Amino acid sequence: MTPEQLAAASKPYVLELGEAFSRCPGTLRRARLLGISGWAFYITGRAGALGDVRAPTVAAALGFVAPDAVADGWDAATRVVRPAEVATANLAECCRWGVQHLAELPGVTRLAGLLHRVVDAADDSAMPLFAAWRAMPVPDGSPGARAAVGLLLLREHFAGAYLLAVRAGGMTPLEAVLAGPEGEAGALACGWPPPYPRVAPLVRRRLWAEAVTDRLASAAFRALVPGEGAELLELLAAVRAEVQARVPS
Repeated sequence: MTPEQLAAASKPYVLELGEAFSRCPGTLRRARLLGISGWAFYITGRAGALGDVRAPTVAAALGFVAPDAVADGWDAATRVVRPAEVATANLAECCRWGVQHLAELPGVTRLAGLLHRVVDAADDSAMPLFAAWRAMPVPDGSPGARAAVGLLLLREHFAGAYLLAVRAGGMTPLEAVLAGPEGEAGALACGWPPPYPRVAPLVRRRLWAEAVTDRLASAAFRALVPGEGAELLELLAAVRAEVQARVPS
């Protein structure tokens, strides 16, 4: 398996697991403790690693969320609490989720080690959000927490690579969202109001952007020696199956 194939195969697992903690009821309770809404916590918790910047800078870094929706969440949060504090709380919730959901799984220590080798080898050029997150100190070094943080960081790397690929392909972030699997529902969830452009002409460009994303991210996976890529995929699949089994129906 080539590094590019490994990046493509691992991406669905990482995108799902890397944000699983954000949907946990405990994470939403942390938002209330800070005195902000869940949306404000999501935006500022994710982008607060950038520090005390303005909403347009946050919108540029996040890319796929509408600027007005970013400003609503960011400005509401920063009137109450510093962005870095929200990001620190978000990272603490990620660690808590990892301890709660991953700590007892077989192979979690190995998974954490493989993930962090990939993350440490990743190029953060033109990926300010990934770079900011990777520089943040992690409050919990236990295997479950490290695995959860590794998933979060690798997810931000994939997201940054996809944003670069989308723009290189001549698409806007809104067009990429519309051409994605959630279509107009995804655009609404990201704060983009209708009317929307036609999707059909965008699908081929989105597929091209997905391929470029895998190519950009693949360099980090060269940190793994032969055999470790397949091991990483097996561990990711096992973790996803276990996490999905624990979600109440």
